[in-house]
Formats: sequence, structure tokens, C-alpha cells
Amino acid sequence: MAEHEEKHEESLMEKIADTIHGHDSSSDSDDDKPSESSIKTKVFRLFGRERSVHHVFGGGKPADIFLWRNKKLSAGALGVATVIWVLFELLEYNLLTLVCHLLILALAILFLWSNATSFIKKSPPRIPEVQIPKDPVLEFAQALRFEINWAFAVLRDIASGRDLKKFLSVCCLLSCTD
Repeated sequence: MAEHEEKHEESLMEKIADTIHGHDSSSDSDDDKPSESSIKTKVFRLFGRERSVHHVFGGGKPADIFLWRNKKLSAGALGVATVIWVLFELLEYNLLTLVCHLLILALAILFLWSNATSFIKKSPPRIPEVQIPKDPVLEFAQALRFEINWAFAVLRDIASGRDLKKFLSVCCLLSCTD
């Protein structure tokens, strides 16, 4: 009985080793050479996927950048992301400060370009005139005024002691946020 268990264990171990090394003893000699299409699907479609990684990432330029198919563009994206991370995390730079500095830089470049055109005999940059229409601004201001007045009325009711439940809920909310 012990011999039978040893032979069973050995044959089981041989089957596992053959399977791992790719030598399946139960296969025919015709099937020893895998077809080229099965090799390509195993190479390009790991773990039995049905779609390529490029297709999973949505295809196009973003997938090309993420998969490093265009090395210069991918390196540029990585560099920009690194600079943004260094600015915001390591140097503790604020987004509003960055936006203001970029706007100042753009304004200075346009100013210098407009003044330098007379020296280099080129036409000045065409800067469009921007105007905000009156009606949407007035509608927004009216809606904002209404909401602010409503908030003041609620605060007045709470402060005057008319609504104890609201007063206690506001006190709890403000003490929790502190």
C-alpha cells in the first residue's frame, strides 16, 4: 500500500513538473508545435485578456503617452507632472499664486511683444476686446442677493432665540467643525 502511494505521489509530481516546464506527456506529437496565432495571443494578451492594453486605456494619444509609445511626449508629461508635484508638495506653492504669476508673465510677454513690434517691423499682436453682457451679471447678482438675504433672515431667527432646535443644531455643527 505504501508503494502505491509513493508511485501516485511520484506520478503526480511528474505531471506537475511536466506541466510547469511545458512538457505534457499526455499530448500527441502533432500538438508539440504551437501555432503562431496562439503564441501571438499569449505574447500580446497576457493573462487571457480579450483586448489589448492600448485598447483598454482608450487608445489614441493618452494611451500612447501612458504606454511610452511616443517617448518624447511621455518624458515631457512625466517631467511636467514632476515639476507640478515639486511646486505644490515640496515647495508648498499655492495654485492661486501660480495662476497669478502665470497671468503676470503672459501680460508682460504681450506688453513686450506689442512694444517690440515697432523695432522688428512686424505687426503687433491682435488682442480681442472682451466684454461681459449686462443682463446675465444682473441676474446672477439678483439671485446672489436673494440667497444672502435669506441666510441673514435665518441667522436673525437663530440669534433672536425663536427656534431653539435650530440654535442647538448650529451650535453642535460649529463645535464639531472646530
